[in-house]
Amino acid sequence: MPTSRRTRTIAAITGAVAVVAVVAVVAAIALLRGQAPQPPGRGTKIVASELSKATDAATRAADGSPEQAAARYLSEQPTAVWLTPEADPLDVVGERIAALADEARDQSARTAVVVYGLPERDCGGHSAGGLDGEAYIEWTRAIGDALRTAADTAPIVILEPDSLALAPECGNIDERVAQLSAAVEAIAGDSTWIYVDGGHSNWLPAAEMAALIDRVDGASRGDGGRSIRGFATNVSNFQATDDEVAYAHDVAARLDGLHAIIDTGRNGAGADGEWCNPPGRLVGESGGTIGDDFVDTNLWIKPPGESDGDCNGGPAAGRWFPEAAVELTRNVVAD
Repeated sequence: MPTSRRTRTIAAITGAVAVVAVVAVVAAIALLRGQAPQPPGRGTKIVASELSKATDAATRAADGSPEQAAARYLSEQPTAVWLTPEADPLDVVGERIAALADEARDQSARTAVVVYGLPERDCGGHSAGGLDGEAYIEWTRAIGDALRTAADTAPIVILEPDSLALAPECGNIDERVAQLSAAVEAIAGDSTWIYVDGGHSNWLPAAEMAALIDRVDGASRGDGGRSIRGFATNVSNFQATDDEVAYAHDVAARLDGLHAIIDTGRNGAGADGEWCNPPGRLVGESGGTIGDDFVDTNLWIKPPGESDGDCNGGPAAGRWFPEAAVELTRNVVAD
């Protein structure tokens, strides 16, 4: 290649790189000024936190054991981080989110959290607990403040799984709508994408689920605009992805402008009718692999390997369950 032509080519490439860099800087500045980033979609990558229970389990398991291999694999998978008042109280939760956001920046990923601490959580079931009303508002405000500080990581929030779908059974629909609406107001930010509980395809009919979501959406709107992006389905459940996509479409079609995220962390073998540590399950599709006009994408929301509760041989809800981790990963981890 003649020298002059090579020089022009190098100059053109250098100029193109400079333009890309300038565009990236401008986009970052725009984000920091409060302009909303792109919503989650196909290709979304969330943080794989080194502070996960899977990481801890991998360090404690015997070297070379199936338990260590399963835990190590799961620790490397991008998975939402659950915030509870028991593990992340008011004076800790902001620091936890800041550390998570730092990890997200290092991984060029997005922060993704599950907020799980509302009053009378789980209606006294396996995950019973939560805060009283005033403490919950204070706690969610602290979460909102920390997420707004981490706006450059375009945070994704899954708000109170099971809360809406359980409300008819628990007889507290009005109370739940008020609590969730207040939490949305406390957490909302220009760069934060909030998804409320959407149950799953084998729970409430789509029309009933949509009506519950619509009440939260309507109560939490400010100045006529929306504070939530949509709803999350299949959280901590095992329904097949195709069934969840169809269900999400049915629900979203009744909610003009709202979108869905689907939990595919543990649905690789579908569901067998049980929800609490059912045997024979498998991890599902990696996050960010699907997306359409109604479903923003899929993510791992319930961390595979963490127990659903004291059932089918499992420990208390949220604790590490080594046998389940091994079973869930049997098709992706070599013996």
